[in-house]
Amino acid sequence: MKLLMHVCCAPCSVECIAALREEGVEPTLFWYNPNIHPVEEYKLRRDTLKSYAASIGAELILEENYGLREFVRKTAPDFTFGERCGICYEMRLAKTAAFAREAGYDFFTTTLFISPYQDREKLLRIGKAAADREGVGFIGYDFRPRFQRGQEKAKELGLYRQKYCGCIFSEEERFSNRAKKAMRRGEVW
Repeated sequence: MKLLMHVCCAPCSVECIAALREEGVEPTLFWYNPNIHPVEEYKLRRDTLKSYAASIGAELILEENYGLREFVRKTAPDFTFGERCGICYEMRLAKTAAFAREAGYDFFTTTLFISPYQDREKLLRIGKAAADREGVGFIGYDFRPRFQRGQEKAKELGLYRQKYCGCIFSEEERFSNRAKKAMRRGEVW
């Protein structure tokens, strides 16, 4: 089986790759994440993945696109949590499916399936629709049981582990939530 795996970041890939290799599948890693902002964060996540892929002998294809303007334009109608996530999933999985078809892969998947913070059902619907449009297979692996172990291994390996999903809106929400908690504790923010 020739499998293309969209990768959001190195830490999320650790156990996804391990699980696939245990099943005798060697995935080709595909980096396409125009949702990650600011540019320093984009580069840090990309470069961490490049180093990690090289260290484990995994093939990595980089589809470079620091897509701030495209991402904001597409999410501007409704960038609330959940709504923007679906747009983000669509952007990344559509590109992955198209690349899979063009490059002759049988199937594609994504490391997003390891995160308990992602909407699995929405990912499945969007991935299946992208696969149908492109005429390639889509596999919705459930890597979630391996999430904690993957995070622990990433920490042991010294991989950069981000503190928010990737988009500028999720970073804002992270800081907003920290500020609210601090104010509840009577701290100055």
